[in-house]
Amino acid sequence: MNFRSALLASAIMALPIAAANAQPVTGLYLGGGGGVNFMQQEPIENIGNVPLGTHGTGNLNMNMGVGATGLASVGYGFGNGFRAELEFDYRYNGIHSFTGGPHGGTVTVPSSSSGKEQKYGPMVNAFYDFTTLTPMFVPYIGAGVGYQFVNEAVNIPVLVAGGSGVSANKTEGAFAAQAILGAAFPIQSVPGLSVTAEYRFMAVTGDRKYNAGTSGQLTLGNDFNHSLMVGLRYEFGVAPPAPAPMPVADMGAKTFLVFFDWDKYNLTARSEGIVRDAASYSTHSQYTRIDVDGNADTSGTPSYNQGLSERRARTVAAELVRDGVPQNVISMHAYGDTKLLVPTGPNTREPQNRRVEIVFH
Repeated sequence: MNFRSALLASAIMALPIAAANAQPVTGLYLGGGGGVNFMQQEPIENIGNVPLGTHGTGNLNMNMGVGATGLASVGYGFGNGFRAELEFDYRYNGIHSFTGGPHGGTVTVPSSSSGKEQKYGPMVNAFYDFTTLTPMFVPYIGAGVGYQFVNEAVNIPVLVAGGSGVSANKTEGAFAAQAILGAAFPIQSVPGLSVTAEYRFMAVTGDRKYNAGTSGQLTLGNDFNHSLMVGLRYEFGVAPPAPAPMPVADMGAKTFLVFFDWDKYNLTARSEGIVRDAASYSTHSQYTRIDVDGNADTSGTPSYNQGLSERRARTVAAELVRDGVPQNVISMHAYGDTKLLVPTGPNTREPQNRRVEIVFH
């Protein structure tokens, strides 16, 4: 078994290990999703002309029905597990009922009361992907801050024995923060595409005061949301996984492998010696042409790797000519990261893939 065959055999043996390690997100990505939103009780601090929680009237809460939520996002992965993204979200919940503490019947909310709440706005998030925990999916955690516009459309006809009713359809904004727990499930048949599943807790903090005209003011307290979502995420520039190299029968071709340091195309002392050996072999063998094939690993973009593999091929071809090989028998090729000796995923530094093959035919 020659040196190249040994490398191929070791690459095939290492394939299950390489495939078991998910690759971190690198570069630009887009995401989107939707699901259901559950709201905790929302405290009413003031309604109509009656301040609640004072003078023995107690507290009143709005109970919200199960609602809907959706979001769209654009982000960037730094290749080390960390991501940053900008999202725009939307949440909708209808008012289900009013409960709480009017003491002694001081304040009564009619059953005919109704309403809805809508929230939307931008959030800036930071994530960390746990790419080494499991080969099947990538768990992640995240947190974000931003601003939410909250529209309240509330109609409470009359407050018995305490003041007038209230009718409001207004939008007020407030600071918001969220925590995120999720997982991404890569779709092997579509490189870069993943299904995501998430739980999000978002808090819209502080009091929000809505002017209800002549009926007074509606003041609401903290707004806590629990969302369950599924979605899709697409990473740009993800190359399909390289197929395992197949053993090739030796048809009389002789191959010399010249390896390079990461992101380099200059020859080391060791690689210069290999090129001299190839030039020496050319003087006492019969051949019709010499292929000089440049290659790169997947740690750069495809376009950058293509250029780097071409520069490596030119360097080796020039050294062969200096060592006495006729230039007219040399045929140069640049394959970028498309002909991997050791199969890897994208954005992976692999020394055996940073090479030039000198092949005598």
